[in-house]
Amino acid sequence: MFLRNSKFAFRSLVAILLLALLLPLSLLGQRRGGGESVQMITSDTTLTSAQNIIRKIGLSNKVPVIQYVPVAPPKYWTTGMLTQLSFSQVSLTNWAAGGSGSIAMNGYVNAMRNYAKDNLYWENRVQVSYGFVQSFDQGYRKSEDKFILDSKAGYSTFKNFFFSAALNIKSQFSPGFTYNSKDEATRVSKFLSPGYVTFGIGIDYKPDKKWYSATFAPITLNTIIVTQKSLRTKYGNAEDEPVRVQVGAQLTGNVNYSLKNFKAVSQLILFSDYKHNPQNIKVTWDVMLAYKINRFLEATLRTNLIYDDDILIKDDNGDYAPRVQFKEVLGISFAYTIGEFKK
Repeated sequence: MFLRNSKFAFRSLVAILLLALLLPLSLLGQRRGGGESVQMITSDTTLTSAQNIIRKIGLSNKVPVIQYVPVAPPKYWTTGMLTQLSFSQVSLTNWAAGGSGSIAMNGYVNAMRNYAKDNLYWENRVQVSYGFVQSFDQGYRKSEDKFILDSKAGYSTFKNFFFSAALNIKSQFSPGFTYNSKDEATRVSKFLSPGYVTFGIGIDYKPDKKWYSATFAPITLNTIIVTQKSLRTKYGNAEDEPVRVQVGAQLTGNVNYSLKNFKAVSQLILFSDYKHNPQNIKVTWDVMLAYKINRFLEATLRTNLIYDDDILIKDDNGDYAPRVQFKEVLGISFAYTIGEFKK
């Protein structure tokens, strides 16, 4: 009797295991349109009571579907670039009022790559601008030439304040000239004449609104490079001094404000030299106003104001003295952004 019961239990166990293996395949066949296997099991009258209980339990419960949602890895780097290109052309034929035909073009590239993680940030930006006017009467003349590299890193110790270190490199690409009434050219600048390298350590303030910020660097090294000897005195260096280093304090304010299709970006830099006339504040103020016309066209106004008492500028009478420098570029540009650029 014991052996008979053991054989029956063993056979029942084997049947349950086989049914457990075949049941998922049967349900899979039903989902794919092949419901014959399930129908065969439900109509089989040779199953034992235990097998029928297992069959009913299996048919009454749906196979769970796992919803897998991929988790994106944290992103610390952001990269982007803005390109602008403006063009104008003037043609005159038998124009009684006079004038000169010309072709003008201006290109601007602003690329950035930034890193931010927890209390640490590192911001990098390169700005390149070049423009010219080709006059049919006066020939080729440069109207815009700029190269600027900015890199700043900071670490937050308490809310909205960062201990920071900033590097700025500024120069131009090609020679610049001034012209007298006889249209005679005089060279006044070229690559690294002048060139400026500024490095400062201080405190960076970035509020939560993020449309403005300020940096105060009480320890700032400002290096003026003039490689061409004949231009050194014009930019404050001695004739035998290709490199001059100033030690002072610098205050920088930034504004980046947007409202619908309008955008305003401004940077004001104030620098005081501790050793040489600290009361004479050197000023650099850049402003960019932009109105987006459509996806690719925008009207832009860029202004640059500079005052440096070390830079001597000649007036119409031939007298040299420190003067306010001002430049304006107004136009309608083709603009295209790449990546996650933010002006």
